[in-house]
This record gives sequence, C-alpha cells and structure tokens, in this order.
Amino acid sequence: MNKNGFTLAEVLITLGIIGVVAAMTLPSLIQKNNNKVVETRLKKFYSSINQAILMAEVDYGDKKVWYQDLTGASLDEDGNPIEGSSEIEKWCKKYLIPYMKVVKTDTLSNGAFIIYFEDGSALSPEKGYSRDWYFYPGNPQKCIDKYGNGIGGLGRCKWGFIFYPSGTGSGWEYHYNKGMDPYKAGWDGNKSSLYRGATHSCETGTGLFCTAIIQDNNWTIPDDYPYKVSY
Repeated sequence: MNKNGFTLAEVLITLGIIGVVAAMTLPSLIQKNNNKVVETRLKKFYSSINQAILMAEVDYGDKKVWYQDLTGASLDEDGNPIEGSSEIEKWCKKYLIPYMKVVKTDTLSNGAFIIYFEDGSALSPEKGYSRDWYFYPGNPQKCIDKYGNGIGGLGRCKWGFIFYPSGTGSGWEYHYNKGMDPYKAGWDGNKSSLYRGATHSCETGTGLFCTAIIQDNNWTIPDDYPYKVSY
C-alpha cells in the first residue's frame, strides 16, 4: 500500500523558498504602508490646522493681527525647560489648540512646545521663533532620538511648515496672508529647486522643501522622492 506525501527535504526547500520571497517583499510592503500613513496624516493635518486658523479668525479677527513670532521655554542652569516660560505655549493654547483635536501638550528637552493629536501625530514650532513648524506623522521622540532636534530628519520622519501670514518682502510671497503651508520661504518657483540646488532643497539642502514636493503631487509621495519615510 503506497502512501503519498512530502519528504522532509521537500518541506525544507519549500519553506526556504517562502522565506526568501518574504524577505524580498516584506520591506517593500512595509515602505508602502509607511508612505500611506505619512501621506494620509500630512493631508489630514494640512486640512485641520488651516480649518483651525479659519475658526480662530472668526473669534479673533484677521490672522495677520493675532499672529505673533514667539519663543519656546527658557532653560534653567541644568538645561531643563522652565515651566511657564514658553510664550508660544500660551499663544497656541489661545489661538490653535481650542480648535483642534488635541490629546496632550508637552515641552521638548530643548524648550520647544509640542502638541499631540489623536491620530498619533504631533506638531512643534521651532524653539527660537514660531514662523517655522515641524509636523511629525508619528512618535516625535523616535524621530528626535534618531536625527536630533532642529532640522534633523526633515523629509524622512518630520516635515516643515510655515505660518507667517504677516511676512512681507522678498522670500515670503508664498506665505503672506496664508495659513500654515508647506515651507516655501525663499523658493524661486522652479520645481527642480524643491529637490536640489537651493538652501532648503529636499535632497541637497536643509530638507524644508520636502513637504512642498509631496503637496505638489496631491499629497502623495512621488516615485522620485529622495528618501524613505517613516513615522
């Protein structure tokens, strides 16, 4: 009586093939998921923050009037943020936070104020002035631990925005009388310089223009985007 079945060698070979295929395809699937999360949260944030600004205008008037360029918390002699010293924290709690779905706020180790949203994303103004803002689609500390504070990680795990509606003169034409928009300060209007060649280009500069590249592609990361993104 014959019994048909797989030999141990055949089973091991099959499992090996499955393992190789999985190893080849899994990173691609993970990256596609990362891209989708980043794209979705960037688009959602852009809509919600500018809706919040519009609602604040109903209560407080023209945004150019109530906008202020403020600083974060001062640090004590041990390098710890001094509670209550952040000017931008008070401003955010008046003009932005009441109009958004915020789960908590905090102060980063460098004194920058940070706002956490219900979808797991976060927003933080630059510590020294509140024209520049950094949006994190995921855990900010994970990004900071890897790239540091400031511009580290731009275009990879955090994205640059500007809110400077009262800014006039050369370099601010893309932001005057606007809400919180992807960083385009000093942009010459050429799509190529969003990628390279300018101070804030995505690939060869600070990375602040990376957000504008994604916005220009209908909030979808283009095939020629220079980095792998995470959240």
